[in-house]
Amino acid sequence: MAELEDGYERALLQELLLAYGPCGQEDQVREICRRELEPLVDELSTDAAGNLVALVKGSRQGAPTTRILAHLDELSMLVKRIEPDGTLRLTPLGTMYPANFGLGPVAILGDDETLCGVLALGSEHTTQETPHVWQTKPDQGDKALDWPDVYVFTGLGPEQLGKAGIGPGTRVCIDRSKRELVEIGDYLGCYFMDDRAAVLALLLLARRLNDARRKPPGDVYLVFTTNEEVGGVGAAHACRTLPGDVTLAVEVGPTEAEYGTTVTGGPIVAYSDAQCVYDKGIADRLCAVARRLGFSPQAAVLGAFESDASHTKAAGLSPRAGLLCLPTLSTHGYEVISRDAIAHATDVLAEFTVER
Repeated sequence: MAELEDGYERALLQELLLAYGPCGQEDQVREICRRELEPLVDELSTDAAGNLVALVKGSRQGAPTTRILAHLDELSMLVKRIEPDGTLRLTPLGTMYPANFGLGPVAILGDDETLCGVLALGSEHTTQETPHVWQTKPDQGDKALDWPDVYVFTGLGPEQLGKAGIGPGTRVCIDRSKRELVEIGDYLGCYFMDDRAAVLALLLLARRLNDARRKPPGDVYLVFTTNEEVGGVGAAHACRTLPGDVTLAVEVGPTEAEYGTTVTGGPIVAYSDAQCVYDKGIADRLCAVARRLGFSPQAAVLGAFESDASHTKAAGLSPRAGLLCLPTLSTHGYEVISRDAIAHATDVLAEFTVER
């Protein structure tokens, strides 16, 4: 499948976006990545945490090893209980509210069958006798919509849901009908660019390293991690079990005035986030590489943000860490990136790995 001129593969990105990957159940996304990586890397395996680990061997024995991470999982929901009428009550997997995705169709990933349901609030044409709706109306209670206010309508009873393998702990995802990639001039929009756009950048990096005459001096582990949205669990296991002292996460990055970042700018290089202060030397190198390639890197000190790399550094599992972000509008919502964001991130990663 040929890359488009602007450096991203629309069909592959769309395939990644359509795949369901709730925390702890990332199989569909992992298998797409496995298929793409098998002809490109020296070793490929799935570890005990479900991470897909690809090794690109370095050209020089004893050179430093680098781990580059992008996460497979997506923001999703968990069934908390089934009501007697067959509606589902939910709790979030990751940091978001119902308004991040809106009301509408969801996929209920039962053990034996995937069913369609509808994330619903109830009728707006109600009074105080329907308090969960009344209190969320702007002209009444004006309370922000939260998970106890919404439910999933299934049209089925508890017994039928049980036969499909649906119960407490079942994952619920935004339905595929809401995952179509939209082109907005020079930009691309969809739910779950976090972290599928970064996953694609790592897949394209594997292809670049396989084709390149310049090989990384040290081994490079490309790690497609699990459970990032609930605390970087997969990354913690990977950094505990794989060699290397440098961990680099690839993520979407917020574009807001408080950080001085814009979706029209170059790759975002983080110097800190809510979990850790990243290594200045790594951040400086990422900025230097981006400038050398003709991009305009955006240095950022991020607040309400965490990554696989910052979780592992904060936990003492990676002595050195860095974060490269694709500038993204509306993170954890309907996310928008520029057409060249994936290509620019891939270029920076490729140069970063081979220059060591």
